[in-house]
Amino acid sequence: MKKFLFDCGTRDATASLGLLFLRVCTGLMMFLGHGLGKIEKFGDMKDHFPVPDFFPLKYMSPPVSLMATIGTEVGCSVLIIFGLATRPAAFIFAFTMTIAAFHIHGSGPWFLVGGDGPKEPALLYLIPAVAILLAGAGQYSFDATILKERRKRW
Repeated sequence: MKKFLFDCGTRDATASLGLLFLRVCTGLMMFLGHGLGKIEKFGDMKDHFPVPDFFPLKYMSPPVSLMATIGTEVGCSVLIIFGLATRPAAFIFAFTMTIAAFHIHGSGPWFLVGGDGPKEPALLYLIPAVAILLAGAGQYSFDATILKERRKRW
């Protein structure tokens, strides 16, 4: 279980530096641009926040849906920034962005060219989330310090 939660993926220095940059930039943009805004406007948004229309998420109330979204946009973003339990956090983050793109903004246009609720912002967060999910956090993360593997010598 420890390996599943804390596997950091590559330990190559250059690739790890790129993953660090991707993790920090993506996490901070989501945290500052979306998560904090939803926390500040929780009272205004809680009664009319959209709920996905598929089982089992359709049984959530709008306040619970908003709290789950805030949990992802704040909690998972912070975990991704620090590289702690990165792959599970990236999976939840990607799942939330998939719901946002294809269920919440499903009827909206694909791009920001016009119209209400385009899919593009959610998809632009989904792409790095999947990359982090597949690659791991890299050596510059808390995952790498928690799960210290010996490097295999070839």
